[in-house]
Amino acid sequence: MIIDISNSVLGRVATVVAKKALLGETVHVVNCENAIITGSKARLMADFKQKRERGIPLKGPYYPKQSDRIVKRAIRGMLPYKKPKGREAFERIRCYVGVPAKFENQTFEKVEGTDRSKLPNLKYLYIKDIAKQIGGKL
Repeated sequence: MIIDISNSVLGRVATVVAKKALLGETVHVVNCENAIITGSKARLMADFKQKRERGIPLKGPYYPKQSDRIVKRAIRGMLPYKKPKGREAFERIRCYVGVPAKFENQTFEKVEGTDRSKLPNLKYLYIKDIAKQIGGKL
């Protein structure tokens, strides 16, 4: 299954991807840099900066800078990743920036009810903007 998450709310997509992975499907997530997170820009940037600076550099916890890894970390939060079934489900999830060449001629699925048009306000930020601010490469 290939899911396109451009202009979709990250948390809502992450729950669907996690459920499908727990059921045994291999899920490929494309266009991770175009997913959105709701909230004000100042609060979101402060939250992600605090996550990056948390802990000790040699011991962790480590938080990713790249947009595809930020999405995969959000999906991991929806899984019981410390148990064997959660680890196996997490291994079945692949996240990509853009669309890889092997998926160009295939059809993508959009998760219903996750589109940006459903938001009650206009406060949101793209993952690529967050990644750029915390030092990730695009």
